[in-house]
Amino acid sequence: MKQKQLWAALALLLLIGGGYYLLTAGKDGDGGSGAPMVAVTVPELTVAAERGKAAFDASCASCHGVNAAGQEGIAPPLVHKIYEPGHHGDASFFRAAKAGVRAHHWPFGDMPPVAAVTEEELAAIVLYIRELQRANGID
Repeated sequence: MKQKQLWAALALLLLIGGGYYLLTAGKDGDGGSGAPMVAVTVPELTVAAERGKAAFDASCASCHGVNAAGQEGIAPPLVHKIYEPGHHGDASFFRAAKAGVRAHHWPFGDMPPVAAVTEEELAAIVLYIRELQRANGID
């Protein structure tokens, strides 16, 4: 009988340890590996999109990565079919930046509001993201 209890306790510990590992994988002190999640082809950008890139780099890239490629364990790529205009319109980006957004497609947690970004910068950022998306077959 004691041997069955020992095996049951060992199985429970393995189950708990495995669950903990799965829940915390990629969260190694810096929040994750930060590796890009997708390969992004960068087109020749319009002047307006270049302004959007500068604003994105200043306000968004620390989480969403260089050229909106996402970062493993940190934040999703915006150059992804989930964010195509027909599913997430431009207004979705404005709302997310201004009010934050609850996690719903990815396991990164909720996105906080980005208070420092202006409406004009947001418009340029969305233009930049849309140009990246089109260059990568997402329209």
